[in-house]
Amino acid sequence: MKKALVTGGAGFLGSHLSARLLADGYEVTAVDNLFTGTKENIYPLLGNPRFSFVLHDVTQPFWGQFDEIYNLACPASPVHYQHNPVETLKSSVLGMMNMLDLALKTKAKVLHTSTSEVYGDPLVHPQVESYWGNVNTIGVRSCYDEGKRCAETLAADYRRAHGVDVRLVRIFNTYGPNMHPEDGRVISNFILQALRNEDITIYGDGSQTRSFQYCDDLVEAMRRYMELPRGKVDAFFAAKNLGAPVINTGNPGEYTVRQLAEETLKLIPESKSKLVSRPLPADDPRRRRPDISLAKELLGWEPKVPLAEGLAKTIDYFRAREKSAAGR
Repeated sequence: MKKALVTGGAGFLGSHLSARLLADGYEVTAVDNLFTGTKENIYPLLGNPRFSFVLHDVTQPFWGQFDEIYNLACPASPVHYQHNPVETLKSSVLGMMNMLDLALKTKAKVLHTSTSEVYGDPLVHPQVESYWGNVNTIGVRSCYDEGKRCAETLAADYRRAHGVDVRLVRIFNTYGPNMHPEDGRVISNFILQALRNEDITIYGDGSQTRSFQYCDDLVEAMRRYMELPRGKVDAFFAAKNLGAPVINTGNPGEYTVRQLAEETLKLIPESKSKLVSRPLPADDPRRRRPDISLAKELLGWEPKVPLAEGLAKTIDYFRAREKSAAGR
């Protein structure tokens, strides 16, 4: 039986990945310091004898014998990573180093979750993996953006210098059940505002674009990527002349923020919410859309869940949370 370590395992994506690994027959250890994760996300998993949870901060070394390491530990929403920017940077950099050191000692494979934020406010559209980005190194979002960029550097150097089998995915906007209700992300914001009959806040004029990927599609890409033999991965990226095995994972369907707000209201017809505008935050990217050609070619993967379907499932999740909170 394969053993997997999932850092950030009680978070939004970590909990979905842990559930998938259990379904695939793995023994799963989830570690999390619960800064943004919550045990509620993994309650359904705790009764499984092949699942264990460890309260741990990845900025500190961790030991265990694993076949695969999935490194997801880092606050990923501006509200959370700007709350404690130094710790955010440490979780990206020290957390990555600790997982790579563990992999080096135990010969484990590593899949590291990077982010579309490494592209910054992109001057290339759609974004391809060979694009180096347009990033502010000293802005309010830099603790996350530059932390993730440094983590990619560490991954590439451990691979070159020490032969660690590490694969990177740059995740574009992803959503679904188990999202933190107060993470400040656009989908959770819009859904909760609509359910609570509050004004739906659109920053700027709402013409900035995003691509929205449902969580199950992302987990499928991660699993396919980790299952590939290293020889195939190495040969593929050598032919592409990329310095590290990095792929975009996202939905190339591009929506304006205003379109998302309107779609959300359509799926919550009882809402009395109205759209209102607020000033655009600093360093907020104007356009964000992945080129997923490499993922299609290497993994035979592309997202399957339409936005309306994924939104409906996410709305059901938040509606249930709101009813539960109201009943307490």
